[in-house]
Amino acid sequence: MKEIISQEELKKLMNIKGEVRGVAIKGELDFVLKEEGEEGLKKLKDTLKELGRPMEHKKIKPMEFYPLSLHGTIQLVIKRLFNWEDKKFQEMGKFEAKVSLIARLFMGYFFSADRIAEEVPKMWRKYFTVGNLTVVDYDREKQYSISRIENFDVHPIQCQVLLGYFSTISQMITGGKVVGKETKCIYRGDKYHEFLFEAQ
Repeated sequence: MKEIISQEELKKLMNIKGEVRGVAIKGELDFVLKEEGEEGLKKLKDTLKELGRPMEHKKIKPMEFYPLSLHGTIQLVIKRLFNWEDKKFQEMGKFEAKVSLIARLFMGYFFSADRIAEEVPKMWRKYFTVGNLTVVDYDREKQYSISRIENFDVHPIQCQVLLGYFSTISQMITGGKVVGKETKCIYRGDKYHEFLFEAQ
């Protein structure tokens, strides 16, 4: 089999600190199933097993924490196996936001944009044990917000997933179309990730 991830890459991935809820991993595997079918999901599962990172889709417990290193490995394997571009990973993030129980519960309690700005750090902690998410700027009249993530280093793929996820959450809040972009990124030399979301 062609080498999907080099040993050097795998070692770097294994050094990623922190944990993520199973719901995030399950959402991504569900998206692979939707896009690539049973055969694609099996190919992913077999590749992960060969890399020494076995993952049984049906055995993932949504509310349990799993190593963030596994999460990053799964994303990179998906990219290499299926040759997905950034847009496809953004679609993955959108899909996760729509099916996530945590996101739906969160939206049910905090439906106003002002309240969301106060509560997003807590929402982040529902998913990840590392990193900090804050809303650093929000303007109701101009209809934009800027979110910042600090101390979070997984892989550039994760930026695209988060972009899609946050854009969809923003649309759920505003009820209209929202366009997002990552304006700062640690993989481009910045000190943190920053995302701009604007209502259209």
